[in-house]
Amino acid sequence: MTTSPLANLTATRALLEEFGLATKHRLGQNFLVDNHVIERICAQAELTGTERVLEVGPGIGTLTLALVQEAAHVASIEMDAELEPVLAEHAAEHANFSYVMGDALKVPYERIVEALGGEPELLVANLPYNVAATIILSFFDRMPSIRRAVVMVQKEVADRIGAVPSTKEYGAYTVKLALHGRVTGRFEVPPRCFMPAPHVDSAVVRIDRYDEPLVADAQFAQVARVVEAAFAQRRKTIRNSMSANGFGKDELDAAFAATGIAPAARAETLSVEDFIRLAKVLAD
Repeated sequence: MTTSPLANLTATRALLEEFGLATKHRLGQNFLVDNHVIERICAQAELTGTERVLEVGPGIGTLTLALVQEAAHVASIEMDAELEPVLAEHAAEHANFSYVMGDALKVPYERIVEALGGEPELLVANLPYNVAATIILSFFDRMPSIRRAVVMVQKEVADRIGAVPSTKEYGAYTVKLALHGRVTGRFEVPPRCFMPAPHVDSAVVRIDRYDEPLVADAQFAQVARVVEAAFAQRRKTIRNSMSANGFGKDELDAAFAATGIAPAARAETLSVEDFIRLAKVLAD
């Protein structure tokens, strides 16, 4: 059973007070104070002690201090400069922990590899909610070495990640992420598990990269272009939306005929495989 010494109200308040953060911290972080959630995150991650784990938004290190017990090395990316003294203390106490200060979407990949002592294998994080969706897709795009992500996000983002066709949550983001991997786990995290309690519900989602990619690297950009055009005007038919966003009507009609996809269908009714087939025909 993995425990974090900070996953309770008393320890969190004491650490914030020790570093002068209790009253002046102002970036809206909600600190996890429920160790049961930590246990479940670690269980989803399935760490064996050999992995290089990348974390984004460690905050005061609540999840971090659990991960360092189970991973070969953990590197965290933190944007808030006020939290660097806390992370520096953790790094001094744990030889298998390092951190990088900066924006996770802008930190050079080389710095991440240097901090981890190799390429990242897992992304395990309580992500900053305002950029969580962007970080997940960006990291799967940019870091093919990441084979699994276990991430806490706002419930609405989790719904989009795991959405199925013909639902309102299913969109371009869902399809583009599904080109990389599939959702293999999820559990809900209520507001009471945080200090202060947020005004939104949260969920932890596990995404596993496919053993065999659905599309070759060279095809990703074309499939993404098709997906974005199809969903650009999601109330319109796929033909009308795509023709208004860079595709000719004649080439679309030929592609629909070749794939058997109805031109009057709407984008949210198409499966990931439908988009792949459509993109392949349009690229030929």
